[in-house]
Amino acid sequence: MKYNNIFYISLIATLILVGCNSLQKNTTSNVHSNPIDKRVDSILSIMTLQEKIGQLNQYNGFWEITGPTPKEGLAAKKYEDIKKGFVGSMLNVKGVKDVRALQKIAVEQTRLGIPLLFGFDVIHGYKTISPIPLAEAASWDLEAIKKSSEIAAEEAAAVGINWTFAPMLDVSRDARWGRVMEGSGEDSYLGSRIAEARIKGFQGTDFKSNKSILACAKHFAGYAFAESGRDYNTVDVSDQTLQNVIFPPFKAAVNAGVRTFMNSFNELNGIPATGSKYLQRTILKGDWKFDGFVVSDWGSMNEMVNHGYVKDRKQAAEASINAGSDMDMESYVYVEYLENLVKEGKVAESNINDAARRILKTKFELGLFDNPYKYCDEINEKNTVGKTEFHDGVLDIAKKSIVLLKNNTNLLPLQKSGLKIALIGSLANDKTSPLGNWRIGADDNTAISVLEGLNKYSGNQINYSKGADVSIGRTQFIWETAINETDKSGFAEAIELAKKSDIVIMVLGEHGLQTGEGRSRTDIGLPGVQQELLEEIYKVNSKIVLVLNNGRPLAIPWADENIPAIVEAWHLGTQSGSAIAQVLYGDYNPSGKLPMTFPRNIGQVPIYYNYKNTGRPTMNEPNSVFWSHYIDEKNSPLYAFGYGLSYSKFEYSNLKLSSNSFSNNEKIEVSVTLKNNSNIEGKEVVQLYIRDLIGSTTRPVKELKGFEIVNLKANESKTVNFTIDKSTIEYYTANSKWEAETGDFKVFVGGSSDKTLEENFQYTNSN
Repeated sequence: MKYNNIFYISLIATLILVGCNSLQKNTTSNVHSNPIDKRVDSILSIMTLQEKIGQLNQYNGFWEITGPTPKEGLAAKKYEDIKKGFVGSMLNVKGVKDVRALQKIAVEQTRLGIPLLFGFDVIHGYKTISPIPLAEAASWDLEAIKKSSEIAAEEAAAVGINWTFAPMLDVSRDARWGRVMEGSGEDSYLGSRIAEARIKGFQGTDFKSNKSILACAKHFAGYAFAESGRDYNTVDVSDQTLQNVIFPPFKAAVNAGVRTFMNSFNELNGIPATGSKYLQRTILKGDWKFDGFVVSDWGSMNEMVNHGYVKDRKQAAEASINAGSDMDMESYVYVEYLENLVKEGKVAESNINDAARRILKTKFELGLFDNPYKYCDEINEKNTVGKTEFHDGVLDIAKKSIVLLKNNTNLLPLQKSGLKIALIGSLANDKTSPLGNWRIGADDNTAISVLEGLNKYSGNQINYSKGADVSIGRTQFIWETAINETDKSGFAEAIELAKKSDIVIMVLGEHGLQTGEGRSRTDIGLPGVQQELLEEIYKVNSKIVLVLNNGRPLAIPWADENIPAIVEAWHLGTQSGSAIAQVLYGDYNPSGKLPMTFPRNIGQVPIYYNYKNTGRPTMNEPNSVFWSHYIDEKNSPLYAFGYGLSYSKFEYSNLKLSSNSFSNNEKIEVSVTLKNNSNIEGKEVVQLYIRDLIGSTTRPVKELKGFEIVNLKANESKTVNFTIDKSTIEYYTANSKWEAETGDFKVFVGGSSDKTLEENFQYTNSN
C-alpha cells in the first residue's frame, strides 16, 4: 500500500486544515485563506529542509527509465535523489510508460509521496505540429492561436506531460536573433493579446481536465534585446523600454493566470536575470502579485559564474534563491548547496519555504495530489496522439498564417488546369524542414511537403527540380544544419525545366533548423546559393511565384523588385504543403499580416514600426545631410509591420470620431468604412494605432492599440468600430507609473502600420 503515501500526506494536510479552521477566528497565525494554500502550509509543516529543497530541484531525463536501474555516475545520483524525495520536477521525460514509472518512484517510494511535475518544450505542438509561433502571430487570429495551443496541450498531456515551457513572450525587434521564430514579433500590444490566447489554450479554464497543462511565460526579461542579435549576448535597455515595451506581455500573462515563469539568460542593469531581485521579487512577485513559481532557464544559475556576477556555484545558489528563482533547472546548485547556506545564515529558510510553497501549490492546482497518475492513461495516449481533428486544426492555423507579400499582374491564384508548372527548390520536397525548430516531440519526415500539397490538385502538370540544397546536412550539433555555400550542380536541370514551363514556383528560404535558439545570423538574405539560383531562373522565365520558408524576416530587395508574386509561408508545421497549395490555388484567400518588419537590408536592423521621431526626422533644407537617415538606403522597410495582401481588394474610407476630445471616464468611438472592392470574398485585419504627440517622455510615432478581423463578401461594405478610453493612452511616464497624460493625439486606422487614415483628438483630464 505504498501508493497510499500520497493519500496519507493529503489526509494529514486536511486534518491540519480542519484543526486550523477550529482555532479562534481572530488568530493571525495562518495568513492564507485559500484552502489550497492551507493544505500547502500543512504539508510544509511536516517536511524536512532537505525535502523542501528537493521540491526546488529539476532534473533532465537521464536513463532508460523502464530499463535497469543506473548504478553509477550522475544518472545514479538523480535516481537516488528521486527516491529520497529530493526532486520536484523532471524535464524531457515523455510517454505514459516512462512518466508513470518515475511518478511511481516519487509517490510510492519516498517518505511523503509528493508527485513530480513533468516539463517539456511543447512550443508549437507535440507530435502534430502547428506553425512556428511567429507564423501564428501573422494570423492575428486569437481564437485560432488559442485552439493551436489547446491541440498542443491535449496531445502533450496524453503522453504524460503536464507542463510546457511556453509561450515565449519576448518582444523581438532584431531579425538576426534566431529565437524570433519562437515569439509573437515586435509589438507589445499584439504580443500581449497572443500571450493571453496561448496561456488560455494551454491551461484551459481550470485544471480539472487532463487535457490542460501548465504554461510558462518566458524569458523574464529582456532576452530578445541581445546586442547585435547574438543569442545570449548582453542586454542594456532603458527603464522606459523595459516598462513600455518588454514588460507588457508578461504582465498580461500574469493577468491571464499563467502559473509559471522562466527567467532569462541575459543580464539586465548589470545583473543576470536569474539573480535579479528587481525582476523576480520587486516586479513579478511584488508589484504584479504573481503567486506561481519561477524556474531558471537551463543551467542559468551556473552561468552567473561566467557572467562574473558570482565567484562559484555555491554563491550562484545563494544569489538565485535570494533573488526569487524558485526552481533550479539543470544547474544542480540548490540540491548541493542550499542546506548548508541556510545553516550558514546566508539564505533564510523563509525563502526556501516560499519557493517550495509556490511549487506545491501548483501541484495541488493541477490535481496531482488527488491523482498523481492523472496524465498517465495509455489508452488515452494511443487514441489521442496524431488524431485527425488535430491535423484539421493545424491546417486551419497554417492557412491563416500565410502572408501574401506581392501579387503583381494577379499571377495568383493559379488556375487549376492546363498549366505546366516547374517546382524548384530543395525545400519544396522537404518533409522535415516545414516542422520548424522547437518541435522535439515530432518525428522527422512527417510534414506534408509543397510538392505533395500541389500534387493533390490533378489539373496541372507539376515537374520538380531541386535546383540547389539549402543545407548540406546536420553539423556536429544534432539540431543544426550547415548552409550550402558552393554546390550549384542542380542549377542546369532547374533552368531547363523553367524554360519549358508556363509558371515557376520556387520554394526558398531557411531550413527549419537554421532558426531558433543559438541560430543568430549576420546575413538575413536567402541563405547559400539560393539568391543566385533565383536570379538564374528569372533570366529564362520571369513568371515566378516565390514561396518563402523561414523563421525570421528576410532581406529580399531583389526579389521584391523583380519577382511578380511572393508568398510568406514560414515554417507551417505538419500540414505545411497542404496549406500552401490551398493558398496558391485560391481555395483559401490569404489574410495574414506581418508581426515583424521586413528590412531592405541587414544594415537597417533592428527596424520596427513604433520607433521614436528623433530631433531631426526629416530634411529641413534641400540637399541637406544633417537629418536622421542613411546615405545608401531608404529609412523605410521593405514590408511594414501589419502589412499583408489578399486576393480581395480592400478600401478604407470615412474615418470618424464620436468626439474630438474626452476626459477621465469618457470614451471616443472610432468608426471606419471597409469595402471589399473585388469579386472575391476575403478577410482583412483592420488595425488601430495612436500617437501621443507630447509626453513627459518621448513617445513612438505609432502604437498598435486594437485590431479586428473582418470578413467581407464580394463588393460588401461594413462599418468597423473601435473605442478609445483612458486605458488606451496610458503608458509608463516620467513619474515612474502607468498613467494617461493630457494632450493631443492622433488616431490611425488601416490595413498596415504604414497605410492608414488619420484623425486628431485630445485628452483633457488625467485626474
